[in-house]
Amino acid sequence: MRFGLFGGAKTKRADGPGDSHGYRDFIDYVVEAERLGYRSVFLVEHHFTGAGQISASLTLLAYLAARTRTIRLGTAVVVLPWHNPVLVAEQAATVDLLSGGRLEFGVGKGYRAGEFAGFCIPIEEATERFDEAIAVIRKAWTSEQPFSHAGKRWRYDNIVVEPAPAQRPHPPLWLAAGSPESIRRAAREGYNLLLDQLGAIDLTLERVALFRDECRRIGRDYRPDMIAVARALQLVRSEAERQAALETRARVIRTIGDLARGGTPVADDDAPLLGTPDEIIARIQRLRAGGVETILLVDPNATIASLRAFADEVMVAFRDDRAAAE
Repeated sequence: MRFGLFGGAKTKRADGPGDSHGYRDFIDYVVEAERLGYRSVFLVEHHFTGAGQISASLTLLAYLAARTRTIRLGTAVVVLPWHNPVLVAEQAATVDLLSGGRLEFGVGKGYRAGEFAGFCIPIEEATERFDEAIAVIRKAWTSEQPFSHAGKRWRYDNIVVEPAPAQRPHPPLWLAAGSPESIRRAAREGYNLLLDQLGAIDLTLERVALFRDECRRIGRDYRPDMIAVARALQLVRSEAERQAALETRARVIRTIGDLARGGTPVADDDAPLLGTPDEIIARIQRLRAGGVETILLVDPNATIASLRAFADEVMVAFRDDRAAAE
């Protein structure tokens, strides 16, 4: 099993300069995660929330590239419809170069209506904008000669995109997907698969199987490390802590936006890694039995203490798996 982190820093808004403590604390958190054996960190991208979520994930990853040596640096995801694809290709390649080839490039088309409204981009155009942008980025990273592009949204004439990424032909591409068709698309188009934190275990394993089967159907080599599953982490040691964790989980589900899915009481929801260390180990073992080998932890506390507790009390149960993978 491989364990990583999913999410990112949060800052507070102030009358003067923005509060940078959230960023500094998060950087220390990632540095400690690397020391403890966590394999990756995937950063989100959000805008206009008022909650201080990361908006410039590639910028933060560039700084983390200088502070770390081995941990993989991922985006989850860069929302392509909002960006000039050539500028994104340049920025992402720079992170890959500075990190010595550690970038994991996750992309998506976005889902929050408020963000599209803030950028004055119709959400109905998300898919076509995404498709054109990723085509430009792939071309930018693989063309040996100057290239041109004349599309519906973007036009470039005889350009060379620099620098080239360290990983060739380009960093691994990840697609956040949940519907059967989007999962099949990820397999067909050469993406790795990012699965969300809300899917119950049985649903998650169905998605893993669908991606694996589609890879095999089209003749694409399949490896378990082509899938990463986000899971909320809430380690508890008493009944009072369990009730508080369930209340936090309910609040997250109410506020997570358009990804939220109703119908299952939070106490019966087996998606999060919520419980005692033994209970969490049991849930991870169910995921592993279904083919999941990479779990990205969404920790609402995001403290070094919680990182260490998970490493000492849960990751240790999978030590033989980690050694075999190295």
